[in-house]
Amino acid sequence: MAGASLLTLLDDIATLLDDVALLTKAATRKTAGVLGDDLALNAQQVAGVRAHRELPVVWSVFKGSLVNKLILVPAALLISQFLPWLVVPLMMVGGAYLCYEGFEKVVHKLSHRRGRPDPEQRAQALLASQETPQELEKQKVRGAIRTDFILSAEIIVLSLAVVANEPLLTRSVTLSVVALAVTVGVYGLVAAIVKMDDAGLWMSQRPGALVPATGRALVYSAPWLMKALGILGTIAMFLVGGGIFVHNIDLLHRLMDTVEHAGLPGFAADALTSLVVGLAVGALVLGAVWLFGRLRGERAAPAH
Repeated sequence: MAGASLLTLLDDIATLLDDVALLTKAATRKTAGVLGDDLALNAQQVAGVRAHRELPVVWSVFKGSLVNKLILVPAALLISQFLPWLVVPLMMVGGAYLCYEGFEKVVHKLSHRRGRPDPEQRAQALLASQETPQELEKQKVRGAIRTDFILSAEIIVLSLAVVANEPLLTRSVTLSVVALAVTVGVYGLVAAIVKMDDAGLWMSQRPGALVPATGRALVYSAPWLMKALGILGTIAMFLVGGGIFVHNIDLLHRLMDTVEHAGLPGFAADALTSLVVGLAVGALVLGAVWLFGRLRGERAAPAH
C-alpha cells in the first residue's frame, strides 16, 4: 500500500512537472517581445557605468528584479483565483502600455535625430549637478528596478493568460518558474552583453591569430548588438501589444482574417495586423497622454 502511494505521488509530481514544462515554454514564447525589450533596455541602463562597476550594478538590479517578482507573482495568483475576469482587461492595459512605450521611443528617436546633445555640454551639466558617481549609480539602479517592475508585470500578466485555466498549484509553480527563469536569463545576458567589449579587448591581446581576431570582432560588434537589440525590442513591443488587442477584440481578429485571405500566410497576417494595430494604439495613447499633459499645464498655469 505504501509503495503504491509513493508511485502515485511520483506519477503526480511527474505529471505536474511535465505540465509546468509545457506551460513555461508557451508562456516564454508569448512574452518573447517583452523579454527582448527587457534585455535591450536593461543593457542600455547599465551602459555608461564605470567598467569595474558594471557587474555590481547588474547584480543590484537583479536582486531588485527578484523582489519585484516576489510581489507580482502572488498578486497575479490572487487575481487569477478570485478575480479571473480581470486577466484580459489587465492584458489589454499592459498591451496598451507596451504600444505607448514603443511609439514614444520611435517619436523620441526621430525627434532627437535632428540635433544630438553636445557631449561637452552634458559633461558640464553633470559636473554642475554636484552628484557623486556613487549617487549617480544608485539612481541608475533605482531607475532600472522601476523599469523592471513595469516589464515584469507585463511578463507575469502575459504568462498568467497562458495558465489561467490551470489548477492553482500548476499556476503557482509555472509562474514561479517563468519569473525565476526570466530574471536569471535576462540579467545573465545583460551581464554578458555589458562585458562583451571587455572580453573582446582581453581576447584581442592574446597570442595567436584566431583568438585576437575573434576579440576584435566582439569589440566591433558590441555597439551594433546594442542598437539591434533596441530596434528588435521596440518592434516586438508593437507585435506583442498589438497582438493582445487583435486576439481579444473580434473586429480586429476579423481584420487579421481578411489580411490572411488576401494571400498572406497566417503568421505573416498575424504579425502585420499586430504591428499596424500596435502602432495605432501607441499613437492614440501617446496622443491622449500629451493632450492630458497640455490640459493639466493649462489649468495649472493661472496658479502661477
